[in-house]
Amino acid sequence: MNIRSLFHPNITLPVAIVLGVFAGVWDPSWLRTGATHFSEVFINLLKLVSLPIIFLSVVSTASSMGSMGEIKFLGRRVLKYTLLTTVISATVALSIFLLVNPVRSTINTAETVQIGTDGTGYFGYLLHAIPSNIIQPFAENNVIGVLILASLLSLAALTLPEKNRSTLHLLFSSLLAAVMKVTSWIIKIMPLAIFSFVVLFIHDLKDGLEVESIALFLFCVVTANLIQATIVLPTLLKLKGLSPVRLFKAMFQALSVAFFTKSSGATLPMAVKCAEEKAGISRKVSGFSLPLCISINMNGCAAFILTTVLFVSMSNGVVFSLPEMIGWIFIATIAALGNAGVPMGCYFLSSAFLAAMGVPLNILGVILPFYTLIDMLETAINVWSDSCVTAIVDKEVAENELVGVKLNPQTSS
Repeated sequence: MNIRSLFHPNITLPVAIVLGVFAGVWDPSWLRTGATHFSEVFINLLKLVSLPIIFLSVVSTASSMGSMGEIKFLGRRVLKYTLLTTVISATVALSIFLLVNPVRSTINTAETVQIGTDGTGYFGYLLHAIPSNIIQPFAENNVIGVLILASLLSLAALTLPEKNRSTLHLLFSSLLAAVMKVTSWIIKIMPLAIFSFVVLFIHDLKDGLEVESIALFLFCVVTANLIQATIVLPTLLKLKGLSPVRLFKAMFQALSVAFFTKSSGATLPMAVKCAEEKAGISRKVSGFSLPLCISINMNGCAAFILTTVLFVSMSNGVVFSLPEMIGWIFIATIAALGNAGVPMGCYFLSSAFLAAMGVPLNILGVILPFYTLIDMLETAINVWSDSCVTAIVDKEVAENELVGVKLNPQTSS
């Protein structure tokens, strides 16, 4: 057996969880102290890369789309259904969260959340989030300010000449590649991080940690994703006169690859092949829509970000009004669009939001051991959403071309 195969995440992560459980039951003080320090180091490393990932992924994705004129036809349709499905996914997640109420606290409909220690409230925080200079959002760990800056720069990039846009894309995509290399190094120590978090989790269990809320959180995330995959997306296909069952069968091989690899990017070649050869989607549409969707169409990520931010925040005593929760639908949508399929992207984005709000990340560490399974489900649902959007766009393009053929003779006469 190859020695390197023993260190594959599929082996090391379960081993880390099992060892963490035994170590947590044993619970020597020196081990608990070491686990506390290492978990703090890992959380700091998450904070280190989170904001650069958000900014660079949004800008590099937008700068690769082409000019406004080039994306008006196919791009406008892809973006329309990407935004629609992502907003619906976040809305479903919020609805499930309100119904289940995993924190088991009263949802406040009037008071505003107090973020940090300045007492400005949530909307005051949003007002302060609008940056006055380029450095400020990064210096203040202001994730919403970073999103605003990235969105403005992305829109500006789309209006530039191709030469300038290509230069920007090369710059930001190269910077993103460098940050992702650092992220890959951080991910390599994740088994040790999971071991540390499990040790602390078992210790907290012995001290009376509320396990029910964690289980309810996982139920909210999984249920929201399953509703999106089995109800929302098939309904959208039926409304467009397409068969969800036929498309699912055609894309099943790609969905399986997505589930087990946990990578939308790695699934792209198989997704394109299934779309063209089995689903009958034109090469022109699949070659444009699927790469774009895999970069920005993150239904599962939006649901995870919204649920996780609300759950961890409220578990730490933060109170949101209902309008503020609705506001998180759009924040999670923008963040998901900028995720760009990075490894553990949803987890990093959630940690960035929570860190920016001054919320302790200890509960996020408890969620980490379960994230592998969540990530598998979310990746498969993301690719399923990509397939649905692509199939819908392909039908609209075909209908538009058919109308054009019929109109030409009339025009000539």
